[in-house]
Amino acid sequence: VQLQASGGGLVQAGGSLRLSCVVSGSNWDRISIGWYRQYPGKERELVARVSGSSAFYEESVKGRFTITKDGAQNAVSLQMNNLRHEDTAVYYCFVRNLMNQREYWGQGTLVTVSS
Repeated sequence: VQLQASGGGLVQAGGSLRLSCVVSGSNWDRISIGWYRQYPGKERELVARVSGSSAFYEESVKGRFTITKDGAQNAVSLQMNNLRHEDTAVYYCFVRNLMNQREYWGQGTLVTVSS
């Protein structure tokens, strides 16, 4: 299973970025897929995930970030609007097979928001 993430970069506060992640090598019926982020020296925190028709968002990104899953391609995107300096972090996409709870991670992509 491989996850390929893309879309990070540098943006000014108030701007937008879109992260994308494509999962290959899996054909699971039930998955949870989404994004974590990690600040320097901190543990990863869940930003958003989608499972079936249910989506979860971390409180600080509600109303600003939108997660979308492309069921046909096992891909997920994260549209990030009205970015804030505190959104600066390395973002990781993940996929979890809900049948056996195994998780797989993509490489991190750096999002930098200048204030």
